Amino acid sequence: MIPGGGQPNMQQLLQQAQKMQQDLARAQEELAATQVEGQAGGGLVTATVTGSGELRGLVIDPKAVDPEDTETLADLIVAAVQAANDNAQQLQQAKLGPLAQGMGGMPGLF
Repeated sequence: MIPGGGQPNMQQLLQQAQKMQQDLARAQEELAATQVEGQAGGGLVTATVTGSGELRGLVIDPKAVDPEDTETLADLIVAAVQAANDNAQQLQQAKLGPLAQGMGGMPGLF
């Protein structure tokens, strides 16, 4: 119940929702532009992903390449990409977490 018996100001609520949506869109754009890395094998393989999880680069140290053991190299690549994605998820939480909490009370916005 609203104190004083008044109705909630719908215009104000809509403005707040619009601002939250704009903040969310801005944070998502920042995530897409930010790059994070993950490494495996003590730096033998480094994967670079955007904050939104898109793989952008992969660097493989020649010491990691053994034609007789491509399975280990594949494992290192997977581990590096997973580490980079873990870092991207942490970045997402830092950027989007506060916005998600703010939108939690507004159905359909998040």
